[in-house]
This record gives sequence, C-alpha cells and structure tokens, in this order.
Amino acid sequence: MPAEPPEPHDPGAPGDDAQRWHSTTYGRPNRRPARPARPAAQAPGREQRLAELRRPVAQEPAGREPHDLPDEDAARPASRPLPAPARRRRPNVRRRRVLAVVAVLVVLAVLYPATLAWRGWSSVHQIAAAPTGARPAATPGTTYLIVGSDSRDGLTPEEIAEYSAGGNDISGQRTDTIMLLHVPDGGGPAALISVPRDSYVPIPGHDKNKINAAFSIGGAPLLMQTVEDVSGLRIDHYVETGFGGFAQIVNAVGGVEMCPEKAVDDVRAGLDIQAGCQTMDGKTALGYARYRYTDVNGDFGRVQRQRELLGAITSKAASPATLLNPFTAFPLASAGGNAVTVDDGSSLTELVAFLRGMRAATGADGVSMTVPVSDPNLRTPHGIAVKWDTERALTMFEDLKADDTAALRSLTS
Repeated sequence: MPAEPPEPHDPGAPGDDAQRWHSTTYGRPNRRPARPARPAAQAPGREQRLAELRRPVAQEPAGREPHDLPDEDAARPASRPLPAPARRRRPNVRRRRVLAVVAVLVVLAVLYPATLAWRGWSSVHQIAAAPTGARPAATPGTTYLIVGSDSRDGLTPEEIAEYSAGGNDISGQRTDTIMLLHVPDGGGPAALISVPRDSYVPIPGHDKNKINAAFSIGGAPLLMQTVEDVSGLRIDHYVETGFGGFAQIVNAVGGVEMCPEKAVDDVRAGLDIQAGCQTMDGKTALGYARYRYTDVNGDFGRVQRQRELLGAITSKAASPATLLNPFTAFPLASAGGNAVTVDDGSSLTELVAFLRGMRAATGADGVSMTVPVSDPNLRTPHGIAVKWDTERALTMFEDLKADDTAALRSLTS
C-alpha cells in the first residue's frame, strides 16, 4: 500500500512533508512544490491608528526657537517644482477706451469738416465768368475778383423794403463793391484792394466809362476783362454776392461787432445807429456797408467800411466757437454757399483757399488798401467819376504781377 501523508495538524510532522506529499489519483508525490501564498496588503487597522495618535511628541531642547526646528520638508529630497499655471491676461479696459476715443476723434476730425464743406459747396452757384479773347499771361499767386452786386433778383417785396433797396430804378445789375484779393505763392501778406466803383477806365468795346458800367453792360465776363486790361493782371477766379446773401451771412454768424466813430442817420441806406461799438444784424450791417451820401469821404469811406465788415464776418465765421458748434456752422455753411456765386472753373479747394486768403488779408498781417486816386471828382460825359493816380496805380499792379505784396505797404503810408 502506498504510504499515507502525514497529517497537517501533526506537530511532529516535518514541514517539508506537507509540501512534498500531494494526493493524486495514483498517490505519487507532486514534482513541483506549491507556491507559498502571498500575504494580502492590508490597510492599517484601527488599533494601529490609535497607537500612532497616542505616541508622545518628542520634546525639543530648552532655548530653541520654533523657527530653529528642523524642517521636515527640507529633510525630504528636493523635487522638481510644478510649473505655475499660465496667467490669463485681463483685457486693458482703459487702453481700449482711450483707443476708442481716439478713433472717434479721428473720424470726427475728418468727417465733420468734410461734411461741413460739402454742405456749403452744394449750395454755391456757378456762372461762366471768364472773358473771351486775348488775356494777360498767367501771373504768380492767385487773384480773385470780388463783386458785391446790388441786384434785387430773388428778393421779395418785403425784403426789398427791409433792406431799403427800393428806388426809381431797381432793375438790372450794378456793383456796390469791387475788390481784388491777391494771395501770393511766396509766403508774403495777402492783399485786399478796393476798386472804386466810379473809377473812370476804358471798357472794351464801349470807350471810357465808370468801371461799374462794365458790370451793368456785360456782367462778370466784361468786368473781368476790363480789370485785366487796365491792370495787366491775370484774374484767376470770380466771387460774387448780393444784397440778400450778405445779410443772410451776417445773421448766420450771429451778427458782427462794429465800432462807428459817429452816429449815422442815412435814409437811403435805411441806417440809424449810434456811435460806439455795437453788434449789427444783417439788415444793419448791409446799411452800414452801403451808405455814402452822409459820409464826408463818400465812396472812399464806404469801401473802407466794406473791408472792415468783410474782416469781421470772416474772423467770426472762422472762429472755433462758430466752426465747432454744428448748430451754428451748418446754417452758416448753407447760408454762405447760397449767397455766393463763383466762376465755373472754381472748385471746393479754390473756395476754401479764398476764405483763408480773405481771413489773412483782413488780419493784422494783411494789406488792406484802395487803388491810388489822384482826382475823386473827375468831370466826365458820364457824370462825376474817380481818376486813378496812374503812376502809383501801375506800380501797385506791377507789384501784384511780381507777387510782391509786401511792397504794397509803401503805397498805403
């Protein structure tokens, strides 16, 4: 019989026999011993955790400060620090606001003046003013012929009465104002020169007459041709305004301040004002520019006041208080454009240059004068006229042709 394996519980049995013998069908020993069982990993039990909690804390030597205690983290081997999380950049709200404000200002700086200029230019009237035939050669600088017409066309009976523009003969067209504005290319002062309306000059095709007659006979082209012939100066552009337009411009800027030295009561001009500085509306300013019968200087006093008025209007119209206020600037652009007639060769650029030149000429550094006169009471077949001082007048025109406006100051002293 096969041998019986020893009982596992037999204390006297050898330990190897328990592994050597293995019951099989034939009772033969197993050639490969059984693997010992691995102890299962166990979490610390309740008793072990309590024992750790009851373990007494080691006392540090006396006199040792808490900050001298050994750092348990320092005793540990240094480990690579974790990378700091990427910091999100908060949008710079202030910078965005500044950029937005700057963008708005840039748009307004371009859009506002462009819209304002278009508003004025869209109301401007254009006519064929250039003369036909031979003309003087082009001269340096830019010369504008400025005409203030007394034509009543477009005025209602109420406006004619308001402006005291009635009379025995109100048909046709005449000039109340004739001026030359020269803007030099060389950087000299701009010059505004009055041409007396009764100047006795040759009119092409009509012999000698008052220069005012050229406008009555042939309008802007004949007047421009007459001025070019007697001066030898090439006229580049033409600008005209009428009674109603002048008054509308003054009202659009809110009136202008003028300072007459004496009280004026002129029935023909519809003017009754006191001496001293005062703000004049359109009606009063128009009468102030027109009156001459009660002025001891006659037409010469009138042309001087006209230049002063133009300077006051231009200065106020170009002031920041006017231009930066859309409630004033846009009505002014509309009224000014509607009141002005220019030659059909002009553009918005030329009109802006004209306004700048007018402001410069009526400013402190500009030249303001009248064509030199030798006889203000010349008797002619056409009535009392004005005779130029031929020598000084030709000198003035030569200075303009040479673009030397600074030399004109010697003629004003």
